[in-house]
Amino acid sequence: MSMQDQQPPWGQKKKPSSPEEILAAIIQKLRDSFSGRNSDPGSSGTNGTKTPQNPFAGIGKVVLIIAAVLIFQVVYSSFYTIEPGEVGVVLQFGKYHRTTGPGLHFKVPYLEELTKVDVEAVRKEEFGFRTRVPGKQSLFDRRGFDMEALMLTGDKNVINVAWIVQYIINDPVDFLYKVRNVPQAVRDASEMVTRRIVGNMDFDYVLSNREILAGDAKRELQHELDRLECGVRIVALQMQDINPPDKVKPAFNEVNEADQDMKRLVNEAEETYNRVIPKARGSAKKIIEEAHGYAVERVNQALGESARFNSIVDEYLKYREVTRRRMYLEAMQDILPNVERVYVMDKDQKNLLPFLNLNPAGQITPAGK
Repeated sequence: MSMQDQQPPWGQKKKPSSPEEILAAIIQKLRDSFSGRNSDPGSSGTNGTKTPQNPFAGIGKVVLIIAAVLIFQVVYSSFYTIEPGEVGVVLQFGKYHRTTGPGLHFKVPYLEELTKVDVEAVRKEEFGFRTRVPGKQSLFDRRGFDMEALMLTGDKNVINVAWIVQYIINDPVDFLYKVRNVPQAVRDASEMVTRRIVGNMDFDYVLSNREILAGDAKRELQHELDRLECGVRIVALQMQDINPPDKVKPAFNEVNEADQDMKRLVNEAEETYNRVIPKARGSAKKIIEEAHGYAVERVNQALGESARFNSIVDEYLKYREVTRRRMYLEAMQDILPNVERVYVMDKDQKNLLPFLNLNPAGQITPAGK
């Protein structure tokens, strides 16, 4: 039978089983070592006197325990884990050395320092309000943030502009070591850019073009943060609310109503102008064209009459009697169809001799009428 199988006459010694019992046993050994007691019962003599102990035995145990703790700490601190969506920035002797991705990694303890950075979380800065209860029906608080939202437009009017900036980290090294306080830098740069853009625009333009305002502010803010090397990328810049201050809202509403009335009257005037002026222009053009046509007609008719008269004169000079008679017959041919009563007068006859006249309808008109 081996020595391990043999049991002392007083029974088998109970061994610690849980980590708490192990830790308690270690603490008890440390106490026994510093107090100079020996837990071994065989160390006492037959007469009950204690044998002298080695003063360096307790110190050696303490050194071994400290060395074991240090070794465990060194091994434990040599490995680290980066979660998904994070990166690890490792400094070696206080200088940037490398960036590690998600997974299990090794670093030299006491020589390298690790900082974990979440590069997928969307951070935000709010201006002119604060979100108290986030969610689908978020609750906002605007009290005490009037100075953040109060701005002056290009036409010397006061306006309240509340907006939100959302950004993520795209360069962990710049985010950690180039700027001391990146959120404050984002706030300061955003206020500077937004106030400059609003100050260069008119009051009405700011009210009706918030999307253009947000787009310009986002581009300029990103340029400014890149210049400062903040290591962030702007995801969105949204104008939450653009309104005049509460004290001037009644006056603003009156001005807005007057402006709407003015626009209505201008639209009505333009509608009347577009309806009447083209019609008048068309009528004028029609009259002008008719006048041109009438002038051409009269000129051509006059030219034709003059040419006809000249030809008749030439014929009259050649054949006077024949031409005279022809002209007389042609004239009578044009005149007689329009004459209602015809009287034949003879020098030897004393009374007038009326001719029977047939009207265009075929009825006989009495001569006495």
